[in-house]
Amino acid sequence: MKTKNLIGLSREEFNAEIISMGEKSFRANQLWEWVYNKGVKSFDDMTSISVKFREDLKALYNIDRPGISVAKKSIDGTSKWLLKMHDGSEIEAVHIPDPEEERGALCVSSQVGCSLTCSFCHTGTQALVRNLTAEEIVGQFMVARDELGDWPSKKETRIVSNVVMMGMGEPLLNFDNVSKALKIIMDGEGLSLSKRRITLSTSGIVPLIERCGHEIGVNLAISLHAVRDDLRDELVPINKKFPIKDLLEACRNYPPGGNTRRITFEYVMLKDVNDSDADARELVKLLKDIPAKVNLIPFNKWPGVKYERSSNNRIRAFSKIVEEAGYSSPVRTPRGEDILAACGQLKSESVRVRKE
Repeated sequence: MKTKNLIGLSREEFNAEIISMGEKSFRANQLWEWVYNKGVKSFDDMTSISVKFREDLKALYNIDRPGISVAKKSIDGTSKWLLKMHDGSEIEAVHIPDPEEERGALCVSSQVGCSLTCSFCHTGTQALVRNLTAEEIVGQFMVARDELGDWPSKKETRIVSNVVMMGMGEPLLNFDNVSKALKIIMDGEGLSLSKRRITLSTSGIVPLIERCGHEIGVNLAISLHAVRDDLRDELVPINKKFPIKDLLEACRNYPPGGNTRRITFEYVMLKDVNDSDADARELVKLLKDIPAKVNLIPFNKWPGVKYERSSNNRIRAFSKIVEEAGYSSPVRTPRGEDILAACGQLKSESVRVRKE
């Protein structure tokens, strides 16, 4: 008999499953804590629960994570995992540590492949296979905690201190599963990560940005990468449907209620494409009236791509213009280049090796 995974169930669904077994609701609370606060991998490890209840649980349920096909660790401390889902599909998750402190951000995938075909993104070369379930999204977070020794949830120093929905796929095109997963991650009695430490990155699915603000309320990041529609149409083709003007208007209204948290605008620096002083000045104009910061990203080149990384001098000059206009404009330090850290690279390399 195939068992059902408790991971990825909402709090209400989780409780309903346990009550359906004839148990009291407090048993569901106990079980939730064992799964999400203490991070146990086996019902046998739940020592405060009776042996009979554990045996009943094993007959009906599991608490399985995704499998690890490949694990790599960079010389700079970045960890990347190629994770295998129950149907054999593979996705990537990356933990990027803060070099100054014992903490770091986990980059989480939302889809197997991607449908948006952004021309500079390696995942864009991989066709969309399917959406990830809430179970598979939460599972990535739990695998990272397993691998990094980051249990229990409630402790002063966390190695996985932030989550960024910035891996494979467009999270707003898998809204229901992403929303459900993030609410599980934010549950104060379980994984207990504050919404202030969660960022959702979108290429600009304008109608769902407002819904994200209403229903999830996490930090918002926009993959902008260009200041003109003609160029953004090439770099981020979804722009043909939702042009820059409409995207920025949605940002001005996010989240509803006038929250003053800054929106992050991600801008990959492509040599002689989008990195001129004129581009920087136009970017400043576009961001008027938006509480914002600009995250400049040196391009992580991959085989077959036509773009090159902007020079360090050009990136610094661009950043200076944006900074002088009053917007924070940090330059992201390239991380994990020795382990194929660009999104989608590890999966493609693994497929190539298997074929050979």
